[in-house]
Amino acid sequence: MASFTWNVTQMNCIPQDGSYSDVVVVVHWTCVGVQDQYSASIYNTCQLPAPEGTFTPYADLTQDQVLGWIWANGVDQQATEQAVQTNIDNQINPPIVTPPLPWVQA
Repeated sequence: MASFTWNVTQMNCIPQDGSYSDVVVVVHWTCVGVQDQYSASIYNTCQLPAPEGTFTPYADLTQDQVLGWIWANGVDQQATEQAVQTNIDNQINPPIVTPPLPWVQA
């Protein structure tokens, strides 16, 4: 089984939205899985709704907080990790192989 690392790689912001500044509207993220010498990753983005309730200034955001936002807004953590694991499993045991042509000598 792979170990997974989630990272926020970039955030797109609206510079000024009412009294809020640098409002995050799009999060770029990756999920990387590593198992022995095999690895796979998924990169994607997640659009966020307008902030409601408590607003955290951009400078005070943490990666864990932003990852929580993407998981609450359509990014399925379990399905993403399963897709990465499937990619690694297919590297370990390829479902399709390409043997050399039988009439060509190596």
